[in-house]
Amino acid sequence: MARLPHPEKHRTEHIGWLRAAVLGANDGLVSTASLIVGVASAGGDPRAVLVAGVAGMVAGAASMAAGEYVSVKSQAETEAADTARETAELRDQPEEELEELTQIYQKRGLDRALAEQVAAQLMQHNALEAHLRDELGITEALKARPVQAALASAVAFAVGAMLPILVVLVAPAASMVWAVGAATLVFLAVLGGLAAYTGGAPVVAGALRVTFWGVLALVLTSVVGRIFGVTA
Repeated sequence: MARLPHPEKHRTEHIGWLRAAVLGANDGLVSTASLIVGVASAGGDPRAVLVAGVAGMVAGAASMAAGEYVSVKSQAETEAADTARETAELRDQPEEELEELTQIYQKRGLDRALAEQVAAQLMQHNALEAHLRDELGITEALKARPVQAALASAVAFAVGAMLPILVVLVAPAASMVWAVGAATLVFLAVLGGLAAYTGGAPVVAGALRVTFWGVLALVLTSVVGRIFGVTA
């Protein structure tokens, strides 16, 4: 009795939005928390600290969205140009394209006869898809999606930035720096671990890696705030 193929879900299917979301949330959390700690260390009153945090969140989310869109849009345009070129080559010189695909499969370990057979069948099924995938490495799972990446970055940045802002709203003014710093480290550890788990990497290593760079950013901004501090 023939066995039915089991459905498989691979982590690379989420790599587009996952990369943008993790980068956005981490950047929003670290940059906003660092800004808050810097202003608070400089002697800023709670209202000034809150305004700085909210302004940093809005500006950062807009910047992340714009930067991610421009970056991924460039990738999408490159993919579109390559797709147009392959389409023209398949139309104008199909024999050369068949030979090119055959040689690709030979390099991957197939003998000449089998490589020719595989290349011919794949090109008969969907020649453009075969060349995009096996010659250029362009697949549906890894295809550039600029709008999706921009939205994911902006939303993730705002979510990450909101965490230290919420701490500012509830923490006493006298202990604001320590409260924001401690909460940020916890958030970073959770974010790093979650990102590592989603991507299939070691959770502890991911959490420690993200937390280390967050600590460094917080320490540096705290020092800057104290050096250029004002009288409260």
